[in-house]
Amino acid sequence: MVTARKTSNGGLALLPALAGTLAPVNQQIYRALREAIVKGIFPPGSPLSEKDISERFGVSRQPVREAFIKLGEAGLVQVLPQRGTFVMRISPKRVEDGRFIREAVEVAVAARAAQHVTAAQLDAMAEQLALQRRAARDNDTAAFLDLDDAFHQAIAGAADCPSVWQTIENIKANMDRVRYLSLGEVSPLPMLIAQHEAIFQALHAGDPQAAQAAMQHHLRELTMSYAPIRARNPDWFGAEDV
Repeated sequence: MVTARKTSNGGLALLPALAGTLAPVNQQIYRALREAIVKGIFPPGSPLSEKDISERFGVSRQPVREAFIKLGEAGLVQVLPQRGTFVMRISPKRVEDGRFIREAVEVAVAARAAQHVTAAQLDAMAEQLALQRRAARDNDTAAFLDLDDAFHQAIAGAADCPSVWQTIENIKANMDRVRYLSLGEVSPLPMLIAQHEAIFQALHAGDPQAAQAAMQHHLRELTMSYAPIRARNPDWFGAEDV
């Protein structure tokens, strides 16, 4: 475990310690920073220092630099020569691109899952839905966001294409930032849970067409809620074509 150090950026203290897993250090740092940006711990414009972050995790600057490169590829940070690395505003274009790709992939995944899901996988999804309902009762939006991802990942697993979820994660970073801003605001948690339950019922019935329709409806909720989210949080969003 690495003890948090005092820095000029208070968000560093909220970063988790490295997990000590077999995952490469740069990947662990990337995931920790990605989550912090998505959840607003580092809002747009926040500076990210290689030195401070390397000290926070007790590593050299090289894996931090590699994590910054990956964050840049995801549209989360911008490296400005002679100035530093800064968290970017949410890119409307990347949000739309991510939504388009995610819908195309996950609708097909849901149909396939309806044909291949096992009883054990359905039981696990039912438990996830129960945890989502508990998070909604507790108004724990952070927990709900994690459970939402876990539910979608489980569907990809039921379709016997778990690697697809990794592809989705790589393109949905800006979508996730919008999702986090929207939770409990314009997309009430009970409504999202009802959409998850509709997907679950279609999978349980082994109905590919119903699973497709339920997943498509669920993913398009972000599109319908996007305008009011942006209107309420203008400082978080960049230009349309970025």
